[in-house]
Amino acid sequence: MKKIEQREDEHARSWRDASDHSHDGGHGRDHGHGHDHDHGDGHAGHHDHAGHHHHHAPVAGHGFAFALAVALNVVIVVIQALYGVLAHSTALLADAGHNLSDVLGLLLAWGAAWLATRRPSARYTFGFGSSSILASLANAALLLFACGVIVAEAIGRLMNPAPVAGLAVFVVAAVGMVVNGISAWLFMRGQKEDLNIRGAFLHMAADAGVSAAVAISGLVILYTSWTWLDPLMSLLVVAVVVYGTWSLLRDSVRLALNAVPSGVDLQRIHDYLADQPGVEDVHDLHVWALSTTGNALSVHLVMPAGHPGDERLDGIVLALRERFSMQHATLQVDLGTTDHRCAMDHSPHAH
Repeated sequence: MKKIEQREDEHARSWRDASDHSHDGGHGRDHGHGHDHDHGDGHAGHHDHAGHHHHHAPVAGHGFAFALAVALNVVIVVIQALYGVLAHSTALLADAGHNLSDVLGLLLAWGAAWLATRRPSARYTFGFGSSSILASLANAALLLFACGVIVAEAIGRLMNPAPVAGLAVFVVAAVGMVVNGISAWLFMRGQKEDLNIRGAFLHMAADAGVSAAVAISGLVILYTSWTWLDPLMSLLVVAVVVYGTWSLLRDSVRLALNAVPSGVDLQRIHDYLADQPGVEDVHDLHVWALSTTGNALSVHLVMPAGHPGDERLDGIVLALRERFSMQHATLQVDLGTTDHRCAMDHSPHAH
């Protein structure tokens, strides 16, 4: 049997025939050639235009946007936290915690995006793209912890109301709204091409809306003295944060456990491979995430007529990359003379 493997980073790299090392000694058969097929130049254009995995863009084209957004949000966090204490406003403290999560999220995403551009090494053969998964998991955990602290404080304020400086709440929250609006504007360019940039844009835009709501509550308190509105607004802010964070936590845990990424239709991939000429069976189909933007696939194709040639397999791998967002594909061709199906086979048609 012959295993054709494509290893890619930001430039498509090399094809490897690895079966000579793993099977020749045990079976005494050679269905391979034992040499590499380098298609880096020929496939580089597809890598640039596939449109599903531009995870290098945040560093290459948005480094300044990340730096400025982090700096602006650090300033607003300090101001909101300070005036939240001085004005006895849990809503401002909640918004400060929300913006602090933005800073942590931006730093984690920025660092993960930089790590994702580093080339694979002898130890980290897949590179460091999975650091983006760890970053999103850490971000979600920090957010939920901060939400718990804010909820405890808000409940205490509801049970024991305290005077709230409505004007200070309005002014500081309005400043936060402007800062988040500017931060969102920084990520408008490139949001349609890069999912990471789009996520940053949507997060900043949503935060501007939250700050606007807190500013409105400050005005209402200023003219009505409804101090209970402040802790109530902080609970609403927490609800917004938890709603967004829960899906982030769920998706991060799934990716960390090598689950099939959302948006990937395993059945469609199986059917595509099964429809290829010469393929009688598809088994041991595995799909997992290399990062929050890149996926990998490995599969056994039973082809009794033998290996169809590198050009045919190159075409299948190219289609997997462009049609199904599989940036790293490993195909193993089996003759079907023995049962290669593994105990972990989760193919849609596994028996």
